[in-house]
Amino acid sequence: MTATIEQLREAVEKAKTIVFFGGAGVSTESGIPDFRSVDGLYNQKYDYPPETILSHTFFMRHPEEFYRFYRDKMLCHDAKPNAAHLKLAEWEQQGKLNAVVTQNIDGLHQAAGSKKVLELHGSVLRNHCMKCGRFADVSVIRNSEGVPRCPDCGGMLKPDVVLYEEALDDNVMEEAVRCIREADMMIIGGTSLAVYPAAGLIHYFRGDTLALVNRDATPLDARADLVLHEKIGAVFSAL
Repeated sequence: MTATIEQLREAVEKAKTIVFFGGAGVSTESGIPDFRSVDGLYNQKYDYPPETILSHTFFMRHPEEFYRFYRDKMLCHDAKPNAAHLKLAEWEQQGKLNAVVTQNIDGLHQAAGSKKVLELHGSVLRNHCMKCGRFADVSVIRNSEGVPRCPDCGGMLKPDVVLYEEALDDNVMEEAVRCIREADMMIIGGTSLAVYPAAGLIHYFRGDTLALVNRDATPLDARADLVLHEKIGAVFSAL
């Protein structure tokens, strides 16, 4: 890994504008389980498969069961930013990184100090009333029982998380495309590149260097200029 790390370090130093595109692997080293690994959420046993529970239809039909799973598995309030989160925030402060584009919903990039974070799948930290639109902090969800209700109108609260069957936010997608197009280096980290349309964003990159850091092989390994099959925290710590 040492030689490739050195190549990555040189590419980062040379780059004027970096964009980072990340997935679940960025947060696993902070104690947040991913979805598709052997010990991820998709391979644990519940009354319903996680894909079903985390769908819009299931949320509307079985909100109590949804929230039982959601509080248990999706709210990791003890998680802290790791080396990857911290290094990306440092690059942004230095003016080298123009945006973090993330599939994660945990808010750890912001906790590390990143300001320009484009959350493709939303965030567990934001919630709203489906009836009156009132904002609700994550603590309201965490400290409630059953289906959380709006204190103003009694409407059901919904996390600002993109569930299966729901569309991604057009404004977030457009800004992600713009940042990717303007970057001369793109680092992809901790993602299997299997979830669309988010994974399709990388095809908008027209810069000089595409680096891919993921524990396992991905469909785009052959296209990347640098490939490291390592844990992203280890790679960013070495940087």
